[in-house]
Amino acid sequence: MPGISAPVAEPLRATLRMLGKLTREGKADAEDMREVLAAGVSPQQVQDALAVCVAFNTTDRLADAFGLVLLSPEGFEAGAKYLLKRGYR
Repeated sequence: MPGISAPVAEPLRATLRMLGKLTREGKADAEDMREVLAAGVSPQQVQDALAVCVAFNTTDRLADAFGLVLLSPEGFEAGAKYLLKRGYR
């Protein structure tokens, strides 16, 4: 991945490359999957990564379609305080 210099193990790096391509181009082919598997990623890990990618991309596209905006720093702070006090329900 261009510009990435974090100490990331190759299996994760290969997975992120494939997910980046899938997100940018809307497709990943058999060669992309072979590269990920050759890097030591299990088929189940590929499936899990694809499921997470679909969930995040769908959420992002829905947020764009409905014009949702990010909270201000104050809004994030208020939300964090609420969750710390009451937790998820």
